[in-house]
Amino acid sequence: MSEILKLTSLTKRYGDVMALDSIDLTVESGKIIGLLGPNGSGKTTLIKLLNGLLTPTSGEVLINGNPIGPETKRVVSYLPDNSFLPPWMTAEQIVTLFSDFYDDFRPQLALEMIDKLGVPRGMRLKNLSKGGKEKVCLILIMSRNALLYVLDEPIAAVDPATRDFVISTIINNHNPNSSVIISTHIISDIEPVLDEAIFINHGKVVLHRAVEEIRKEQGKSVDALFREVFKW
Repeated sequence: MSEILKLTSLTKRYGDVMALDSIDLTVESGKIIGLLGPNGSGKTTLIKLLNGLLTPTSGEVLINGNPIGPETKRVVSYLPDNSFLPPWMTAEQIVTLFSDFYDDFRPQLALEMIDKLGVPRGMRLKNLSKGGKEKVCLILIMSRNALLYVLDEPIAAVDPATRDFVISTIINNHNPNSSVIISTHIISDIEPVLDEAIFINHGKVVLHRAVEEIRKEQGKSVDALFREVFKW
């Protein structure tokens, strides 16, 4: 397996607030990884740094061996935690837009998933439900043939009946040589597909282990361990 992501002494301050505190982390290709932590733990800051939306105070981020810049943006597919699409466009129009914008975008796959989820191709996004908008966003992101997928709360707004389809979409449609980082609070639903879990708190990585190792050594699920580690 090759190294897809490497963080070295990654630090981010907002004035006197330490959002990330000298994080060292390596992620190999071919993994689905849960990025887990309470609110304010540093997850969103880390995600934004991976996507070049913030600049680190110090330290280094390498994606596929490259520092953050045009080369990494070509290989990272990012799903933010809120809708990022023009509300006046239809799902079909946005598929065309993504096809023009990303060389690695698979439009036929996107349209097939849109139809499977029952999203009307010709309806403007502003007329879709919040869950419908989230479905379209996820489909677009997973229809890229990227090396690193970064998903921020991909199942937070969809109903329980749709979550299985969303999770299977993540599993079945990412490049098998890529890795997927999923930030979520709904750990029990996503845990069955995870290869590794990263616990983050107060800007530090407090655990990074294979899920099977956690179950074997701790005798409990990732969800149960998370509740124990972060109990109030």
